[in-house]
Amino acid sequence: MQTVERITQLSLTKEEMLQDYRIACESRQASLTGRKEVFMGKAKFGIFGDGKEVAQLAMARFFRPGDFRSGYYRDQTFMFAIGELTVQQFFAQLYAHTDVEQEPSTAGRSMTGHFGTRLLDDEGKWKPQTTAKNSSADISPTGAQMPRLLGLAYASKLYRQNPELHQFTDFSHNGDEIAFGTIGNASTSEGVFFETINAAGVLQVPMLVSVWDDGYGISVPAHYQTTKSSISEILAGFQREAPGEQGYEIFKVKGWDYAALCEVYQQATQVCREQHVPVLIHVEEVTQPQGHSTSGSHERYKSKDRLAWEEEYDCIKQMRNWLITSGYADHAELNQIEAEAKEAVRVARAAAWNSFNAGIQEDHNQCLHLLEQLSNSISENASEIASLREELAKTINPLRSDALKAARKALRFVRKERGVAKRDLVKWLETVQGENAERYNSYLYSQSDESALLVEEIKPEYTESSPMVDGREVLQACFDAALAREPRLFAIGEDVGKIGDVNQAFAGLQDKYGELRVTDTGIRECTIAGQGIGAALRGLRPITEIQYLDYLLYAIQILSDDVASLQYRTKGGQKAPMIVRTRGHRLEGVWHSGSPMGMILNSLRGMHVLVPRNMTQAAGFYNLLLKSDEPALVVECLNGYRLKERIPANIGEFTVPLGMPEVLRSGTDITIVTYGSMCRVVMEAAEQLQTVGISAEVIDVQTLLPFDLEHLITDSIRKTNRVLITDEDVSGGATGYMLQKVIDEQEAWRWLDSKPATLSAQDHRPSYSTDGDYFSKPSAEDVFERVYAIMNEADPESFPSLF
Repeated sequence: MQTVERITQLSLTKEEMLQDYRIACESRQASLTGRKEVFMGKAKFGIFGDGKEVAQLAMARFFRPGDFRSGYYRDQTFMFAIGELTVQQFFAQLYAHTDVEQEPSTAGRSMTGHFGTRLLDDEGKWKPQTTAKNSSADISPTGAQMPRLLGLAYASKLYRQNPELHQFTDFSHNGDEIAFGTIGNASTSEGVFFETINAAGVLQVPMLVSVWDDGYGISVPAHYQTTKSSISEILAGFQREAPGEQGYEIFKVKGWDYAALCEVYQQATQVCREQHVPVLIHVEEVTQPQGHSTSGSHERYKSKDRLAWEEEYDCIKQMRNWLITSGYADHAELNQIEAEAKEAVRVARAAAWNSFNAGIQEDHNQCLHLLEQLSNSISENASEIASLREELAKTINPLRSDALKAARKALRFVRKERGVAKRDLVKWLETVQGENAERYNSYLYSQSDESALLVEEIKPEYTESSPMVDGREVLQACFDAALAREPRLFAIGEDVGKIGDVNQAFAGLQDKYGELRVTDTGIRECTIAGQGIGAALRGLRPITEIQYLDYLLYAIQILSDDVASLQYRTKGGQKAPMIVRTRGHRLEGVWHSGSPMGMILNSLRGMHVLVPRNMTQAAGFYNLLLKSDEPALVVECLNGYRLKERIPANIGEFTVPLGMPEVLRSGTDITIVTYGSMCRVVMEAAEQLQTVGISAEVIDVQTLLPFDLEHLITDSIRKTNRVLITDEDVSGGATGYMLQKVIDEQEAWRWLDSKPATLSAQDHRPSYSTDGDYFSKPSAEDVFERVYAIMNEADPESFPSLF
């Protein structure tokens, strides 16, 4: 571990140092002003980067085009310094401006302090990354930026070591890029931090982590957070003993010491970039002048001595003193910079506020005009409309929703009226609701021409010689063809490499394509997912395997908060087209038979969730996803790898479209809707039902997100007039989701002659053994009896009670 106290000379000009000081002053003034704006009611919440300005300036000095940041929501100074954030954009985000030109990081979708650069053009295509200074889009959960950081760094390793990737010069220059991570000291207590640190040390990737240590986590001091109250001390065992050994370089430096910080970052980035050695920089003695956020005051939990120390060792004050004592500037020069910074922030804030308000005020004024027209044109309730208008006119700092609320309430009063004024108000309301849907509801999924929903369907082709093989061999042939076709594709996961995964779908492919393409990982589901997210952000095509669906719980927070929300929270500015491959449903025991689909569906909106019934369908999904620019979770059937399937002749080409159920068996009496391993159970039950005169139509939904886009299930119900929805999730889980989609959204209730029914697994996890499975999850007998009961109620004479 290296501790840098002071250096004697900097390789910076006076102009560069004074420019850094200017940025620090502007950033601090933006923080101070931003806090006031929140307290004045112009913004909902504020969390700022004051106290961390000087360390971030030093980091920015050595951040090159092609590099990536995966950061912490206090990195505003860094973003100012690399030229990827203006003060006006900073305030636009504070006000939640929905114009992507004004607020390019999130278009008002994330609160202040959440930064990211636009990696995609207006058509959703990749921009060159090697000529830009790049930042992945921030998220709020503390520590959750770390798994993605690992993937960003891992991409550099692949780009350097795999010659096939050297052609992709828009994404990398021979792997010379560093992934810079930033995190607060308290957030290093999170498990994802330690998992990422360990994984990066194993992989030896160019990941540089800066820990901003201000001694607290909101009100909780470091001795409650970290053993020895020092993250660098407890990670000292990661320090490599000599060059060439596996491990880290670890530095400690004071957050108020500009010269030492520049020296540290110069040394750290050199070893990280050239040798692909991960680095940890522990930036100590950082202050937080305004406390954690606008939610509270740090005077409540910091002692007077601590507050006095923070005032004395404020990094900007210390930088000012150093510039003067070192002879780089005098008081007058710095006073002028400070005054100019204050004025620049004032002007930028005003411009941001005026721009934010302009569009809102236009809608506000138009609504006032239309309400006035309406009140003047009706015979009844005119006073009520006038009162609504008067209330709206008095609104200070109106929101977009204020005008819509008034208009919608007004229409209640004129529901029996007709006339031009009412039609004008309705037309305006429809227009602005559409505009606001684009502002607030767009880009949950890709809107580019590479959307998974736009990929052409290619049917599987079979010949007389198409062999019957184990399902695992279908997948193996699919992955073999994909790896040969796409050099950016790689697969990682526990046991994926040497043995070709626990079910052999990658068997022999590491020997054929090498360890960089088919790679074993440690047992670390969260960072396996993060490794895929970061690599996908850098143009690669990862398949990240979670060995069993039950263990997806370790990764679901990262998938939910990061990749699933990525297109949305950047309004189409970033994408991570990764595939998460796992297996679940029926086997035996509590932790190898999971089917928590309701949890997944509610957590992963923004990813596609695909539930193929066999490996041929799964292969078609993989082929389709690799042609698209979207992330997805594919849940293979755990008990299907050794079941026989015919392998298509076009195994590497055919695709299975998303959102298109398949009718597995035609029938006339009842529609049974299911997916995955339950398809075999339901098909067996349908055969049994036929013996007693019940004709069941069996539908495999195939994908849960998206779900039945053309309403094929309702078409079936229109014929059968009855429906049973069944799966292996707990009651009210995915069956509840599917029921809402079919009955409510598709309005299948119109065609029902019997109450819609569901059949799910028991609410406990499945017990061990074959009997445990039988008594825990729906069996063919369960399906038979549930359908028979529905038919008994409808026609008891033809179907007398079984019991």
